[in-house]
Formats: sequence, C-alpha cells, structure tokens
Amino acid sequence: MAASDPFDLVGDREVGVVCVHGFTGSPYEMRYLGEQLARDGATVHGLLLPGHGTSVDDLARAGWRDWTCALDRAVDAMQRRCRRVAVVGQSLGGLLALELAARRPELALVASLAAPLWLDGIAGRAVRWLAGPLGRVVPRIPKLGGSDVRDRIARAENPSYTAIPSRALAELVAGMRAADAALPQITPPVLVIHARRDHTAPVACATRITERTTRARARRLRILPRSFHLIAIDVERDIVAAEVIAFLRRHAAGQLPGDLPCVT
Repeated sequence: MAASDPFDLVGDREVGVVCVHGFTGSPYEMRYLGEQLARDGATVHGLLLPGHGTSVDDLARAGWRDWTCALDRAVDAMQRRCRRVAVVGQSLGGLLALELAARRPELALVASLAAPLWLDGIAGRAVRWLAGPLGRVVPRIPKLGGSDVRDRIARAENPSYTAIPSRALAELVAGMRAADAALPQITPPVLVIHARRDHTAPVACATRITERTTRARARRLRILPRSFHLIAIDVERDIVAAEVIAFLRRHAAGQLPGDLPCVT
C-alpha cells in the first residue's frame, strides 16, 4: 500500500470514523490518527479525495462539489457497517466535515483539525488573486517549503503535491465560505483542535468555529502550543489522537451532552 492510498481499519460495528485529509494532501495525513482510533475499537476509513494522490492535473479538474459528494458516499458506506458514524477532517477535510455535519444531523460527532475559514497575510492575498482572473494567467504555483509540519520526518514522508492549481484554490475558497455559512446549522457535537503556530490556517479560525456552532449538542476547543498546520501527523499527534478518542468515547453513544472546557 502506497502512503497516499486510502485505508480501511476494521474495528467493531458500533462506531465508525471517516478520516478526511487536507488540500493537496493524501490519507497519509490521517493514517496515524486512524490507527489510534482503530486500536481503541473503531472501524476507520481514510478517504482519498478526488484529484488527490495522483497528479496536480487531476486536482485542477476537481472541486468542492466532487469532494462533498465523495465524503457523502464514504459516510453512507460507513453507516452500512456501523451503528454510529463520526467524521474527522484535517484542513480542507475539516471544512468538508463541518459542512457535512450541517446537512447530516445524524452524525455522532464531527472533529475539525486546523480548518481554514480564511487565510491571512501574503497567502490570503495570493489565494484571492489566483482564485480570480489571475488564475487564468498563472494556472499553478509551486508549493514552496513543503508541508506545514514541524516534525521533520513527517514533513519528508508526507506525499503531498509540490504545486497547487489556481483553479483548485478557487474551489478551496468556495469551500471556506460554504463551511463558514454552515456552522450555525450544525447540531452534532463538535471538537475543534488547532495549533497556535499554524502557518497556514489562522488560529482565530478555531475560535470562530467554536463560537458559531451554538446549536451543537456539545463543543470543545483545544489549542496546541507546538505544532504547525498538519496537526494529526505533527509533534503533538498523540495529543490530537487522545482528544479525538476521548471525545468519541464521550459522545458516540449519543449521551452526556454539554460543552467541555476549552484548553488553550
């Protein structure tokens, strides 16, 4: 199995988890977390989003609608296997998980790991330019510096794309807007984990997600002090896994409603 391949880890039939990777990434970003969830008894599917894990040209032909449909199909399949289904998404995967939770209140819970509702600074301006008319002139840009991961081994091993299609950036921006608009409609429990030193998604996005999901049956926010953007494979990945497992144990049975303390 290649590092970028989707994966299935068989656990019990009580709880299933669909893990969703980030923009230009692959299921590698979620495999460690998936393995910890499976070790705790969950059945886990690591989804490969359309346009990812193959070539940059394929990503240029994919979009938000393709990604949401792929996640819907994965959740449908998991619901045929398990009684309760949760979705855990990193970055773009977090946006997809949040938007899905607004449409599918039957989910056991949703976990958003470093979801970017917006981008700041030079990156934000570049995305706005390339998602607009400039994208026709500059069809792709190099992904300088590799993945936003502090752990050197994980950064070297992560099989993410080395370039970003401008058209795909426009689809990412559309996803940011869709996820933000969906937040007030989310009713499943919401776990939000973000890193203070994230160089890609501003940490203030995590606060906004937590503040706008007021209809959720429970909410928890955890801010990590040391990791960068891809927190599920970074230096605090064990903390991320422990948080997701604890939240899953608490809420997957549909019991114990109520917010948990925020940890910053």
